Amino acid sequence: MTTYDWIVIGAGITGAALAYELAKQGFSTLLLEQHDSLKGATRYSYGGIAYWSGTTELTRQLCAEGIDRHRILSDELDADTQFRELDLLLTIAAHSDPQTLAQRYTSFATPPRLLSVREACELEPLLNPTAIAGALTVRHGHIDAELTTQAYCRAMQRLGGDLKIAQVTGFVKASASRIAGVTTAIGTLHAANIAICAGGITRQLLQESGIWVKQYFTHAEIIETPPVDLKLSTLVMPAEAERFQLESAATQPVVADLWNEPGHEPAPAILDAGAVQFLDGRIRIGQTSRTLTDPNATIDPIQSEADLRAKISIVLPALGSLPGTWHHCTIAFSRDSLPLVGAIPSVEGIHLFSGFSNPLAIVPPIAQRFATHMTGKTDEIIEQLSPSRLS
Repeated sequence: MTTYDWIVIGAGITGAALAYELAKQGFSTLLLEQHDSLKGATRYSYGGIAYWSGTTELTRQLCAEGIDRHRILSDELDADTQFRELDLLLTIAAHSDPQTLAQRYTSFATPPRLLSVREACELEPLLNPTAIAGALTVRHGHIDAELTTQAYCRAMQRLGGDLKIAQVTGFVKASASRIAGVTTAIGTLHAANIAICAGGITRQLLQESGIWVKQYFTHAEIIETPPVDLKLSTLVMPAEAERFQLESAATQPVVADLWNEPGHEPAPAILDAGAVQFLDGRIRIGQTSRTLTDPNATIDPIQSEADLRAKISIVLPALGSLPGTWHHCTIAFSRDSLPLVGAIPSVEGIHLFSGFSNPLAIVPPIAQRFATHMTGKTDEIIEQLSPSRLS
């Protein structure tokens, strides 16, 4: 019977990065993924790296470390992550005041520059000038998150790590407060430590074993086109993004108990109209976000797609009628917008690595720091991200 140093559950960008960094530190590592091809948030990611967006000493440092990692990651992993830097265009709705919105961004590590309507349309010719009062712009990193995840997995395997396709069905208890492995369809697997990198289904996975964590999720909906001849010059998002307001509203104390059972919606759904084009010509258009407390909730794809197309047609009219396929996934977040990284209080042997609101910018450095921390070298940043802070 093999007992690993670490079992990492979930092979999206968080799990793949963590498994790679743990293997790089010499730990025997098993990465578990329930699907043979990615179907979650990594698969449908915009791919954006908001390294400019840190607003505190902690987030500024992590974003700076993150962009440094991305700039060398293709060489380190011996695979093309399709890293590039492009212009992010944050559109300001026609009814909003550009100066007021620009002021809200002054605390960011690199405050975006305010553009007039004419300047915004010069930067992104596909914009509808009558739909905006201006825009903000800043340089933004971008990768193909799916390719990057695959690169992490292959690099982890080259270091001796294992990757298995199997759904985790439960946890093996060595004692009332100690987890020593997982049960799966391919058998029981043992480890000294387990890291949960299961994104939006983390809460449900742990809850089924009687473990409660304050990690939440939204249902995110996008449209993905096949490669098209139409060319977006920028990554477009709204300057007044409602997703973070949604997350805040859905985790207030007055609605916190609703998350303990399915069938609730702690806050009304929002739609932040944005789009990005990948190097192969595909465009992702999104996104609708819903705080439905059941990760398996049914969403009407026809109505959702119609809403997405109607909203993007206002800002980028040429995109509204492009052929495309509607997709849905869950996205993890925490109450304070910082990830949950470290041991779960009162349960030995199990760790969280989830709840990243700005994942692509900060997952690579946090994974690296966490793996080093687990060798016995104290890391103050990892300690600040401990789930115990929200207990």
